[in-house]
Amino acid sequence: MTEIAESPLPRTLPSTYLEAAIRGGLRCTCPRCGQAPLFRKWLKPVDFCYACGQDWTLQRADDFPPYISILITGHLMAPLLILLVLDFHLSILATSAIALPLAAGIMLGILQPAKGAVIAAQWWLGLVGFRKERLPQEPKA
Repeated sequence: MTEIAESPLPRTLPSTYLEAAIRGGLRCTCPRCGQAPLFRKWLKPVDFCYACGQDWTLQRADDFPPYISILITGHLMAPLLILLVLDFHLSILATSAIALPLAAGIMLGILQPAKGAVIAAQWWLGLVGFRKERLPQEPKA
């Protein structure tokens, strides 16, 4: 692997594809090395990866992860709400008592992996101050 000269720690270029980086972000692990945790608190990323030394202070994944979380939650909840109202004939109060806590739980459960995936995409694409540090793609014959 190729060495990066300006890095404070000796590192090698990752041979990570975008899908693998996002998968690591969804698992809340470092998308660069896949070994160390990406978060030190629920939504607070670590400053540096403990395994590979990647600087995560550059990330700006503040607003987009909640949009992703709400979008996925809405798509999961819509069929359930239709089922509760039309098939079980529940009242609005009973439907709300079931749907609101469930929607809040789903949304909060999706939020950290969504933030990890957005951070991984920012890193892999070289956005918001991250340097593109992937190996060049081999030409297809």
